[in-house]
Amino acid sequence: MPAPVSIPPLVDAAWVESHPEVVPADVRWYLDGRSGREAYLRGHLPGAVWVDVDTVLSGPPTRAGGRHPIPSAEDFARALGGLGIGEDDVVVAYDDNGGAYAARLVWLLRRLGFPAALLDGGLTGWTPLERGEVIRPPVTRRAVPWPEGMFLSAGQVERMASSGSGVVLDARAPGRYAGVDVLPGEPRAGHVPGAVSAPWTGNLTADGVFLPPERLRLRYRKLGVDGDTEVAVYCGSGVTACHDLLALELIGAGAAALYPGSWSAWSADPRRPVARGDRPWPHDQEEARA
Repeated sequence: MPAPVSIPPLVDAAWVESHPEVVPADVRWYLDGRSGREAYLRGHLPGAVWVDVDTVLSGPPTRAGGRHPIPSAEDFARALGGLGIGEDDVVVAYDDNGGAYAARLVWLLRRLGFPAALLDGGLTGWTPLERGEVIRPPVTRRAVPWPEGMFLSAGQVERMASSGSGVVLDARAPGRYAGVDVLPGEPRAGHVPGAVSAPWTGNLTADGVFLPPERLRLRYRKLGVDGDTEVAVYCGSGVTACHDLLALELIGAGAAALYPGSWSAWSADPRRPVARGDRPWPHDQEEARA
């Protein structure tokens, strides 16, 4: 396993201002199709590079892998090196949505043993902003293999949920979990049978910053995560699930893994069962198949 990183998973603006050596990473991305890059060019943290969720933090979408598959270790290292982010650079990532998308970069880097943290509160209230593109000299990064157990397949998630051997958390909004709301392009609505609704937004206060650790610990205990519980987390495409994974790291929870394909891959596979409603299992206790 990689060596533990030396900075906490969450830092505030004061910490960033007192550490001018950090590399800020702007990971803005919008589900409604707006351009994160254009938002970045209009104003970002001084010195920040823009990290594209679709090309840097993901491989090409596939039916089996979902909308945002995990990139190969080689592609991930190459993309970060192209942005001028070296192995020894301390990365502080942010977005303008409570860390929903920046968490993916932070979680991936930390699991590889590289120093990275999420900026608590993100871009909110940060002044002055810098306009235009920041270009850092490219560097060469080694490709570090993804650690064993970091990612789970659909079959592993299904077995965990059905057997009760671990807790499967769904980080999407409650309406998508229940099957009331459906994203365009998703063949089916609902959730993995046995998965518990754990919206990533539940990690935040009304001001958009993370809950204190004691409140996070209570939240996840109520969701069934306690001690060394084995945990799998998914969302729509494996991005916002990383917000829950960082929250779990903050409270020192047991081993937690990502199902990268998430609902975008699960719903596209007619062999996978689907549950609807606000409970982990269907109300009639039978797995509903489309």
